[in-house]
Amino acid sequence: MSTKQSATFYIFHGDDGLSITEAVKKLRTQMGTDSNAELNISEFDGTSASVPEIINAVSSYPFLADKRMALVKGLLTHITRKGAGETGKRALQQLAESLPTLPEYARLILIEQQNIPDNNAAMKVALSDPHGYVKKFTTPKDITRWIKQRAETDYNVQIDNRAVSALAAVVGNDMRLADNELVKLASYVEQDVPISEADVATLTPYVPEANIFKMVDAIAEGRGQLALELLHRLLSDKNQNPFSIFSMITRQFRLLLLAKEHLITGGAPGSIAGAIGVSAFVAQNLARQSRAFDVPELERIYRALQDYDFRMKIGGIKPDLALDLFIASVTG
Repeated sequence: MSTKQSATFYIFHGDDGLSITEAVKKLRTQMGTDSNAELNISEFDGTSASVPEIINAVSSYPFLADKRMALVKGLLTHITRKGAGETGKRALQQLAESLPTLPEYARLILIEQQNIPDNNAAMKVALSDPHGYVKKFTTPKDITRWIKQRAETDYNVQIDNRAVSALAAVVGNDMRLADNELVKLASYVEQDVPISEADVATLTPYVPEANIFKMVDAIAEGRGQLALELLHRLLSDKNQNPFSIFSMITRQFRLLLLAKEHLITGGAPGSIAGAIGVSAFVAQNLARQSRAFDVPELERIYRALQDYDFRMKIGGIKPDLALDLFIASVTG
C-alpha cells in the first residue's frame, strides 16, 4: 500500500522496530526542518496519555505551518491489553470515532511494536477510511539476506558472505543492532573494499557469541583441541569473563536440546525458529549442529553444565577450570 497524500492518521505496527522508526522519520521530515515544524509536532506515551488529549493536540490549528503532527507510541496495545476493562473499551471507541473527524492538516501516527489485529476497532477505521493508512512491519525471516542488502543498498558497501554470517550470528534477529554495526563497519572499511569477517571481529563487541557456535561445532566433531583453543581465545578477551562465557555455552546447549526434541517429535527444521523463539539464522545452525548429537547425549551435557554452574557458584571450582574440564569431558 503506498502512502496517501491525503492521509490524516496512520497505524504503523509489527515487530520490525527499525523500519517503523525509519517510516516515522520520513513522515516527520515532511513536516519541514525549521523551528516552526518542531512547534507543530507533539509526542505522546500511549500508556499514560488520554485519547482526548491526543486528539486535541493533533486537531489544534498549526502554528505558522500547514500541518500538525502527533506521534503516539503504544496506545492501541495499552488500551486493548488484558485488564484494560471498560476504561480501555471506552478509549478505543472514542479513538475509533475521532479518527474520521480529524481535520485535513492533522497527521496522527499511532506506533505499535507488536501486531494489531484487523478486527481492532481503530484498525477497521484505518483500513476502510480514505484518510487512514495502515502498514505492518515484519522482521525478515532471513537476517543474512537483509544484512547483505542493507549494506549494499543503504550504505553502498559490499560485505562478503563470511562477514554476513559472522554478523548474523552475533546480532540474532535484532535488526537495530545489526544496522548499528553496519554503520560502524561501513565507516571503517576503505572505499571499494568489502567488509570482511576480520572487520566484524575487530569492530563488533559481540563476537564471542559467534565463537561459541564455532566451539560447539568443534565439540560436535570431537575436536577437543580446537574447542579448547577457541575457549582460551574467548577467555583472553578482557571484555569477557568466564561466567558470561559459561552462560553462553549453557544457553547454546539448551537451545540445541530444544531443537533436537522439536525435530525428533516430528517438527520440521524450518519451524525451529518459531518453536523455540530464535532467529532463522540461529535456527539453521541449531538444525545443523543437532545432527551430531542424540537427545541422551545433549541431556547429559546439559546436566554436566548445570553441575559445573552450581559448583562455580558455591566456590567449589574456578570458572576457567570448569570450562576446561567440561570441554575435555565432552570431547574425550
